[in-house]
Amino acid sequence: MTSPPRILTIAGSDSSGGAGIQADIKTITMLGGYAMSAITAVTAQNTKGVQAVHILPAELVAAQIDACVGDIGVDAVKIGMLGSPEIAAIVASRLERLEVPIVFDPVMVATSGAALADGPTRAAFAALMRCAMVTTPNLPELAALGGEAAVLADCEALLIKGGHGAGAMLIDRLVTREGEAARWEAPPIDTPHTHGTGCTLASAVAMGLGQGLALVPAIDRARRFVRLALRDAPGLGGGHGPLGHAAVRLDLGGDIRFNQITLPACDYAASVAFYRGLGLTQIVDSPGNGYARFECPGGATLSVALDHATPGGAAAYFECDDLDAALTALAAGGIAAALPIDQTWLWREAWLTDPAGNRICLYQAGENRRHPPWRLSG
Repeated sequence: MTSPPRILTIAGSDSSGGAGIQADIKTITMLGGYAMSAITAVTAQNTKGVQAVHILPAELVAAQIDACVGDIGVDAVKIGMLGSPEIAAIVASRLERLEVPIVFDPVMVATSGAALADGPTRAAFAALMRCAMVTTPNLPELAALGGEAAVLADCEALLIKGGHGAGAMLIDRLVTREGEAARWEAPPIDTPHTHGTGCTLASAVAMGLGQGLALVPAIDRARRFVRLALRDAPGLGGGHGPLGHAAVRLDLGGDIRFNQITLPACDYAASVAFYRGLGLTQIVDSPGNGYARFECPGGATLSVALDHATPGGAAAYFECDDLDAALTALAAGGIAAALPIDQTWLWREAWLTDPAGNRICLYQAGENRRHPPWRLSG
């Protein structure tokens, strides 16, 4: 049995479960890792704001780190809210000894607007930035730290999160001292339920690095995780609600994973009525193409297509986080598939057959498996 990546998160506790340690543990678990924690502060908070904060003694934070690292070991570290200069300094002293990837999310302002770090704590961040492989501020945090040039003086790489930006496209940028290394553009997701997005992204990046991914692929997958969790937000609370971490379990991680099947139909309306009657949620309705897709509890999807749309009958679909890399690995093991094709329905697909002639699709869809632009509302 392969051991899961061991990810240590050093952050504050969020009593409402949406951010901090709680968001980190959910993210790491959903992506297949083993989460450990060193809690820096206990907060009383909810979707409307932070009501109280109790900072723990720095020695207790160090003891938690030592207990985890000394026994279980660690493959990557995520740092979030620290709360005091003493904690920042003692965390840096512990992490300087580790030769594992470290992701530093310089949490200073919560989604609600509450300040979570004072001036001396911000000054102590420099030592942590020097330990980290990547530092992940949002735009307000970057400004509070003195701007891009000032932060790059202390850190190896800077992921500038553009979620607070304006415009039709939000831009995230990975920047090093040599310049921009990568950028991602995507339309904003219209939801007020964004509590814990920064914590979630940073812990997902740490999880990818702990699995052995390079930095850019780790960020790419982490961004997809956050966007999917935003789309699946449960709508809790009266303010900025939490993300839907649990709903992403079949969308990312665990290559190669079975999460979609297409079955032939001879009567479109009858098949749609049947699967609705089973309790599945219809998310795509395209009678002109003879195609419908349904979401099952747990996140798997099932499609029905008229016989003319499914030559060869039923097909099983296995999703890959990186389809091209998966195809290369399979080819090295003697399993060949057709060349991948970018389909008009926004999936990248490669087809093959098993020894019995069953049709198999290896594909990559990301948000577009369960949340295509034409997903049925409601």
